[in-house]
Amino acid sequence: MREHLRKSQKGQNGFTLIELMIVVAIIGILAAIAIPNFLRFQLRARSSEGKTNIAAIRTAEESYAAEFGSFLAATPAPTVASVGATKLDFTPTAGFTSLGWSPEGQVYFSYAVGTDTNATEYAIGAVADIDGDTSDQVWGYVKPGSADDTVGNGCSIDAGAAASPVLVAGAVGPCAAGAGSSVF
Repeated sequence: MREHLRKSQKGQNGFTLIELMIVVAIIGILAAIAIPNFLRFQLRARSSEGKTNIAAIRTAEESYAAEFGSFLAATPAPTVASVGATKLDFTPTAGFTSLGWSPEGQVYFSYAVGTDTNATEYAIGAVADIDGDTSDQVWGYVKPGSADDTVGNGCSIDAGAAASPVLVAGAVGPCAAGAGSSVF
């Protein structure tokens, strides 16, 4: 009996080429499924930066208005021409400095706040090309009750005429159809 076991174990010292090829094929299939999902997850995380910072800017605007009686405009920071698929340092413009808002670290999006002529209404916009396809992703927020055109970094709305039917006043969202989407 012992001799029989030794003979059957003698020929089984390693894996066959077929077995190795099957394992490599399985790993390739799993990678083909996992990599696009991982890239999609990264882009969603980058998009959430814009939405989160818009909410923080909204809070800063409301606090400023409670103290000073009007809203404050802020020019784009970083500049719109420089945003892309890589993070940039945020250098606050005078408006953001007066608001007391600045994100921690680097950002993907360029942020701006537009107000009406009386500074009683405002819109916030965030724009970036987070997936590097030369098509910007634009998110925005418009204060509920805004009646005039207000512009914030590529995001405009006329609440009476509903110039941007995708952006709902009082909610952070994409400024136009497809503006909140990416390649993946």
